[in-house]
Amino acid sequence: MEWSSILALPGGLALFLYGMQMMSGGLEAAAGNRMKSILEKLTSNRIKGVLVGAAITAVIQSSSATTVMVVGFVNSGLMSLTQAIWIIMGANIGTTITGQLIALDISAIAPFIAFAGVVLVVFTKNERLHHIGDIIAGLGVLFIGMEMMGNAMEPLQYCAGFRRIITQFDNPFFGILAGAIFTAMIQSSSASVGILQALAGSGMIGLSGAVYVLFGQNIGTCITAVLASIGTKVNARRTTLIHLMFNIFGTIVFTLICLCTGFIPWVEQLVPDNPVAQIANVHTIFNVVTTLLLLPVGAYLGKIAVKILPEKEEDLEAKRQLLYLTPIDYRRGHLVGQLSVSISGLLKEIRRMHSLVRENVEAAFEAVLRGEEEGYSAIQDKEEYIDYLNAEISSYIGKVMVMEMSEQDSKLISACFSVIGNLERIGDHAMNIAGYAADLQRRGLELSPFAKIEVLKMKEISLQAVDNISGKEGMLFYRVLEQAAKYEQKIDDMNEEFRENQVQRMKEGLCKPQAGILFSEMLTDFERIGDHTLNIANQYRRMEKQ
Repeated sequence: MEWSSILALPGGLALFLYGMQMMSGGLEAAAGNRMKSILEKLTSNRIKGVLVGAAITAVIQSSSATTVMVVGFVNSGLMSLTQAIWIIMGANIGTTITGQLIALDISAIAPFIAFAGVVLVVFTKNERLHHIGDIIAGLGVLFIGMEMMGNAMEPLQYCAGFRRIITQFDNPFFGILAGAIFTAMIQSSSASVGILQALAGSGMIGLSGAVYVLFGQNIGTCITAVLASIGTKVNARRTTLIHLMFNIFGTIVFTLICLCTGFIPWVEQLVPDNPVAQIANVHTIFNVVTTLLLLPVGAYLGKIAVKILPEKEEDLEAKRQLLYLTPIDYRRGHLVGQLSVSISGLLKEIRRMHSLVRENVEAAFEAVLRGEEEGYSAIQDKEEYIDYLNAEISSYIGKVMVMEMSEQDSKLISACFSVIGNLERIGDHAMNIAGYAADLQRRGLELSPFAKIEVLKMKEISLQAVDNISGKEGMLFYRVLEQAAKYEQKIDDMNEEFRENQVQRMKEGLCKPQAGILFSEMLTDFERIGDHTLNIANQYRRMEKQ
């Protein structure tokens, strides 16, 4: 075997995998955050869910990518576990399209397909056409890589040692094990099936051995989703388990069919003298039949997964952590749906951060009204959690921003960054107000009854302003902005009025100077809360324009 052939094999595999990466990246950028609404509309029942999973996987040529996307959606709450079951079943069908296209032998026009995609990327200014060009170019590159791998493997048919290894695959155990391990290593069933087809096309492996390798490849493809589920919530891990159960069930059923029936000769008769098409047909039959068998009982797969991975009772809030955002692992490349998952998780984390800020604003004013220092420690702990969320979410946004995305999604994520910054500042002002309550207690000071009435009014309007910018789903943000402007003006007017009242009380001797100074500082923080709520409302208005 010549060195050129040896080098061509990994080169062809690299092009194959890069082609899939281009396709998934193009689809992600084209669909962007709209992936969420697409899936919500099209996964309302099991049939639609299977069709959506098949269609997405057929486009991006990777069931692993689709399954990882689904794991992320389930983890972020975009999709229920039951919906995920149907998508996974469809993904297993959609992934067979690669083998069928290879069997059609369209590699001759692959350079033209790649050229057509590159033309759209280079010579068009329309953003949507640019992303479609990525998808088309990726498809062409994928088949160029497949052709390179096939040509590189042809000399292996004359290698006696290699042929002896291949003949071991007629044993179901060794065949399944080899297919699972190899696919787990390259994390792509489409690529491993393509390599298997190249071996069959070169006459190095017969269908009797290839089928078991193929079954193992279906198990090995689950490794990508397993890795993606590490560190996620239990429902996401259940999704991965369902994917694994699906393929193990199919492998057991079809191994028994191959051993006990004339399934292999029957497939060979369908397309005689075409081993590449025979493998593609077995792959399609395997996934379609397994889906049909499990479709009526798919919900029970979810129940089994719940039994195996039960919910653990633990206080997630007890330790500081991001609940809706999972780390972005660039070693796995850009995964379709990742942007939609990230944006959904960001909005949920922001709402959680808002809830903590709101609680501290209320607690801080209550501490002043009660004249107590007891709650200061709890407020401080929550403020440190708010600071933690601000830092972690900011870091996550920095990683998301490097993804390829539309201009609209870029503006949305930038708005998220501004929102968390303003929320953190509101938390700081709440902390300051709580500090004034502690100072009053330590110095033995007390606000006058008139000042306490004004503090109560400050608390009420502040909470109304903060509640207005909760960012909950379904809000009409142009109305939020209108209301925020009214609250901000009301706070400015109250601030001016209360300052004049305080000066008058000090002149009349109704308030001690030290308490008056603290009250004046509290008014400054009160005014800043109004300013930041208006800033946040402006950012939410930007999001609504997407």
